[in-house]
Amino acid sequence: MINAQDIKIGTCIRMDGKLYFCIDFLHVKPGKGNTFMRVKLKDVVNGYVLERRFNIGEKLEDVRVERRPYQFLYKEGEDYIFMNQETFDQHPIAHDLINGVDFLLEGAVLEVVSDASTETVLYADMPIKVQMKITYTEPGVKGDTATNTLKPATVESGATVRVPLFINEGETIEIDTRDGSYVSRVKA
Repeated sequence: MINAQDIKIGTCIRMDGKLYFCIDFLHVKPGKGNTFMRVKLKDVVNGYVLERRFNIGEKLEDVRVERRPYQFLYKEGEDYIFMNQETFDQHPIAHDLINGVDFLLEGAVLEVVSDASTETVLYADMPIKVQMKITYTEPGVKGDTATNTLKPATVESGATVRVPLFINEGETIEIDTRDGSYVSRVKA
C-alpha cells in the first residue's frame, strides 16, 4: 500500500480490480479545504485514460512492475515469441499487448513490462523511433514540392507510412512508432 501523495509518473496501482499507470499528477493545495492529488491514470489493458482525485493520506494498492529487455524471435499464429535477454527464456506475447507492432522486425529488442507478483505481461513497448528502409513508393514528380503533400510508402516491416514526395524507394527513414508518422530521412 502507498499513500496518494507518493504517486509519481510511472507508478502502477490496482483500483477497482484493474491495473493503471500514472501518466500525470498534480499536487493541489486550494485556499480552503484539504490538499489533494489530481491524477491521470491509463488503463493497462485497454489504454483508456481517466482522471481521479485522491485525498492526501488515502491508501492505494500499488503493484510492483518489472521492465526487462526482450528480443523478438518469430511469430507463431497470433502470438509473438520473445526471448528474455537476461534468462534466455522464451515467452509468447499477444498481438494487442505490443505497442507499435506494425514496425516489429526479427531481432528487435523491446521493453516488456510485467507484474512482478504474477509474472504476467502487461504490455511491450517498441522504441519510440525506429529506422526502416522503404521497399516501395511511387516516384516523386520533379517540381511538385510547393505544398506539404504526403504519399504512401511501404517499409521493410510491411507497414505503410505517409512520407514527403522527395522520399524515394531504397532510402532509410526514421518513424515514430507511437503513431506511425514519418520523422526524418536518415543520411547514409
